[in-house]
Amino acid sequence: MQNDHVDHLINHPGILGGFSILIIIMLLLDLGVFNKNSHVVSNKEAAIWSIVWISLAMGFSGVIYYLMGIEQFTQFQSAYWIEKALSVDNLFVFILVFGFFNVPKHLHHKVLFWGIIGALVFRAIFIFTGVELINMTYLPEMEVFGHLVRINVILSVFGFFLIYAGIKSWFSSEDDDENKDFTKSPGAKIVHKFFKVSDNYDGDKFFTVKNGVKMATPLLVVVGVIEMTDLIFAVDSIPAIFAIAPNDPFILYTSNIFAILGLRALYFLLANFMYMFSRLKFGLAIILAFIGVKMLISPFYHISSPASLTVVGSILVLSVIASLAFPVKEDKN
Repeated sequence: MQNDHVDHLINHPGILGGFSILIIIMLLLDLGVFNKNSHVVSNKEAAIWSIVWISLAMGFSGVIYYLMGIEQFTQFQSAYWIEKALSVDNLFVFILVFGFFNVPKHLHHKVLFWGIIGALVFRAIFIFTGVELINMTYLPEMEVFGHLVRINVILSVFGFFLIYAGIKSWFSSEDDDENKDFTKSPGAKIVHKFFKVSDNYDGDKFFTVKNGVKMATPLLVVVGVIEMTDLIFAVDSIPAIFAIAPNDPFILYTSNIFAILGLRALYFLLANFMYMFSRLKFGLAIILAFIGVKMLISPFYHISSPASLTVVGSILVLSVIASLAFPVKEDKN
């Protein structure tokens, strides 16, 4: 199976090259042109950038459909929307982190930009390493319930883990994160271990000089916390997308990158419209459990990518409708 996907890339090397060039151009435009100076991102600007990133992702999936076919197209779409949905929980924690460290609003974009640059690197490591591990951990063909099957150890472990993660997500409380001391998070500890940290921000600088001593600013600490938070969330999201295309790192990585790159714009929108997603955690819990079950039964029964996309999309839509119809009442106490 993996050789088939390698052949796709050999026959269409322009896809990978075009993807890489597009991402580099967009990042340069984002950092060097549109956000050269730190500023507060308005809802209008966030909405425009959200539309831009989603449109680019959908356009890229159209290229995949034209060159690779419906199966890879639906795999890309499924992985993209799963990552996008799981990112909402991540964004809620980002809001808490910014509030905890009293980060000025005009600096939020810069922190998210560098946090996402780190995520691009770590996601690549996770995905390409994961695909190699999956290819190495298939058990010899065996007969189970009268059927010859090849069970994969890694996918089976991921399956049980995602079912557990889904159950945990269903019963989780937002108070767990709201009462968290982020100065004790691994990201903050790493920055404090290697640098002296000043007490105050110095504009949008990560380093400053006080009394002749070069010190990190709290802004670097926040970036460290955001990076580690994303790594923790990747423990859920990366295994989830492996259920979609376990042997195709190209589909997994490109869909994941497009979802992550739209994360900043989505953050600025959700910061003001979190009420629209108050019930989303229950939908995400069901999606995680569904993907876990899909992984476990895959040696015996294959759930097609179009069917998976339909299930995931339906759950997300119903979750948003439930959030609007039955909003969570705020505790006035």
